[in-house]
Amino acid sequence: MSWAGKKVLVTGAGGFIGSHLVEALVERGARVRALVHYHNDSTWGGLDHSPVRNDVEVVQGDVRAWDSVALALEGQEIVYHLAALISVPYSYWTPQDYLMTNAAGSLNVFQWALKAGVERVIHQSTSEVYGTAQRVPMDEAHPTDPSHPYGASKLAAEQMAMAMHRVYGLPVVVIRAFNTYGPRQSIRAVIPSAITQALARGEIRLSNLQSTRDFLHISDAVAGLVRAAEVPSAVGQVFNLGTGQELAMWQVGEMVVEALDRCQVPIVEDIDHARPERAEVHRLCADSRKAATLLDWRAQVPVWEGIPAAVEWFGQNRHLYPKEGRFLI
Repeated sequence: MSWAGKKVLVTGAGGFIGSHLVEALVERGARVRALVHYHNDSTWGGLDHSPVRNDVEVVQGDVRAWDSVALALEGQEIVYHLAALISVPYSYWTPQDYLMTNAAGSLNVFQWALKAGVERVIHQSTSEVYGTAQRVPMDEAHPTDPSHPYGASKLAAEQMAMAMHRVYGLPVVVIRAFNTYGPRQSIRAVIPSAITQALARGEIRLSNLQSTRDFLHISDAVAGLVRAAEVPSAVGQVFNLGTGQELAMWQVGEMVVEALDRCQVPIVEDIDHARPERAEVHRLCADSRKAATLLDWRAQVPVWEGIPAAVEWFGQNRHLYPKEGRFLI
C-alpha cells in the first residue's frame, strides 16, 4: 500500500501516541487531518511540540459530538481512532465521562466511518481491558476482565467496533497496545513520572513496586498502528502489541537512576496513591505472536535502550515541566 496522498484522519492527534502517529504518517506522504480536543487557548497538545505541526490540517472538536465527527471524517480514506480519556485514577471518580467519551464517542466515530465508506478504521485499545494477568504471556484469547472504569469503557468500545464489523461490515482493526512510553509522554505515566521525579526531587515515589508491566516504545507502537492499515487480512482482527517482557516498578526506578548516574536517588513505595487492592493490575505481559504472524510486526526497542533514551529526552526538555516535576504536556 502506498501512503502517498492518502487521506488519513487521526482522532486524539494531540495525545502522546496520536502526535507520534501523525508524524509517522506525514513522513510516509499521507495527507493527515488531525482531530484534537477543543481548548479555549487553541493548544494542540503533543502536536504543539511536533516537527510536523505545520504539515497537517488540524480541526478542533469532540468525538462525542456527531457534527464534529461528521465534519472531520468528510473525504477521508483511513481513520485512526485514538481519542479517549485515559487516566485510570480519574476514571474512578467520573465513570460516566469515560463511558460517554470512550464508548459512546467511539460508536460515533464507527457509525460515521461506515456512512463515509472509509477503507479502514484502526481502533486504539489498551491492555487494560484484560485486567491483571490470569496467565502469562497474555494472548488475544486471554479473558477480558477490566479492573476499573477506564478499562471497562475501552472494552465496551472494542466490542462495539467488532459488532459493527460483524453486522455492517465496518473494516475495523483493534490494537491492544501495552504500556507505551517515550518522548512527550504525560507525567501521568510511570516512566516519565519516575524520570521527572528523579530530576526535580531527587527521589522516586511509585505505587506498588512489585507490579509488572510490558513497556512498549512509542516507535514500536506507531509501527504496529501503521501495519494495521497496510495488511488486508488485519480487518476484523484484534492484535496485542508488546515486547513479551515484564518489568517491575522498582526495576523501572532502578533503570532511571542508573541512566541518570545518580545512585543516591531513593525509590520509595507510595502507598498514599496506590490503587484499591481489588482494582490493582498486578501483572501485564504481552504475547504478540499474532501481530508477528499477520502484520509482520515485532517490537524493536528493548527497555534497556528505550528507558535511557527517554531519560535523555526528558533531561533535554526540562523546560516543558516545572521544578516540582509535573509535566506540562
